[in-house]
Amino acid sequence: MNLTFASSANLPVQSAWTNHRQVGCGSQDMFRLDDEIPDDFWECEALLDTAFGPGRFALSAYRLREGVMPLEGLCVVARDEFGVLAGLVRFWPVLVGSGACEALLLGPIAVHPTRQGEGLGSMLIKEGVERAEADGWRFIVLVGDAQYYSRFGFINCPSIRFPPPTNPARVLAMGLNAGNLSALEGEVGKCRPA
Repeated sequence: MNLTFASSANLPVQSAWTNHRQVGCGSQDMFRLDDEIPDDFWECEALLDTAFGPGRFALSAYRLREGVMPLEGLCVVARDEFGVLAGLVRFWPVLVGSGACEALLLGPIAVHPTRQGEGLGSMLIKEGVERAEADGWRFIVLVGDAQYYSRFGFINCPSIRFPPPTNPARVLAMGLNAGNLSALEGEVGKCRPA
């Protein structure tokens, strides 16, 4: 299986992000943030297996990703000074409610166990949110820990429902570019760009 990215040309926004940049985080190490490319697929899958194990495919958010490509320019990998993959974040298009409201699904976000506690996960989330906002997206949704994600501006959003089994207390959302969360209501479903 190879990863092919969905072009944002088929969606309402287009990515302005390409290539890479060098950044530091909580540790003294520098990381290079790159757009995830198809050649990164197996390395990213190995990191996700390490971080989450094979049970990750049973999660409801994975059902929203099946058959849908992650968004080019919003998926980011972090590499250390030796080029070793240290972390990644991916974004996927989803529909909320009757389909009139397009949003991004954040996740997975993963950091290699040897690099955890250095602020790399926070850096990847901030980078992804910044890219999504620059691209004109109005909403990001996810299933996760409210205490952790609140530092980035995510709040519990009881008006939207992920496929079961999902704990409603872990359904979070963030509005971008004047996106009012009251517009998000109903089931979160797959987005299949034309």
